[in-house]
Amino acid sequence: MRLVALLMTALLGLSVLGSALFVVVARHDSRTRFTVLERLVAERDELNIEWGRLQLEQATWADPSRIEQVATRDLGMRFSDPAERRVLP
Repeated sequence: MRLVALLMTALLGLSVLGSALFVVVARHDSRTRFTVLERLVAERDELNIEWGRLQLEQATWADPSRIEQVATRDLGMRFSDPAERRVLP
């Protein structure tokens, strides 16, 4: 009877030790994943800021008045006179 009690105590002790080890491993994994998550969230925020800057830059470059200014100043383009225009049938 004492041998059975001793074996049961040893088995319970090993179970508690195994459970404690599992908790340590699980917490370490959780912290590691949380660190990765925080890094990815920071990267996402930086990319969103850059995306906003790029949208603003695109809007600036695509502004019709700026396009007209570049066309006339840098490319020497001009509006044609109405007398020079012909409508094709």
